[in-house]
Amino acid sequence: MAKGKIEPRVRVPKRAKKGDIIEIKTLIKHPMESGERRRKDGSRIPRMIINKFEVTYNGVQVFLSDWHAAMSSNPFLTFHIVAQKSGMLNFKWTDDSGGVFTKSANIIIIE
Repeated sequence: MAKGKIEPRVRVPKRAKKGDIIEIKTLIKHPMESGERRRKDGSRIPRMIINKFEVTYNGVQVFLSDWHAAMSSNPFLTFHIVAQKSGMLNFKWTDDSGGVFTKSANIIIIE
């Protein structure tokens, strides 16, 4: 698992009208070590990246992405979904060591 406390952040509108396209922003502080760098003694620093990001909206998967070594440290991601009904958005990041980092946000949909 990555060193230090991994604290994901999400920005989701608190309210939206049904059918609106809403913008969601996420940021997770993670070193995202590619496995290509070497220590001073010449040994490789092991790869340690977030390799999967998943979002569910009221239990239904609405976003999934596989990440690779080219992702930057502390990845920031913005995406859009259609507001359907009030409920919970659950965010899940998984890294190479099997570490799982989660965050949830509630949204209220106005009819």
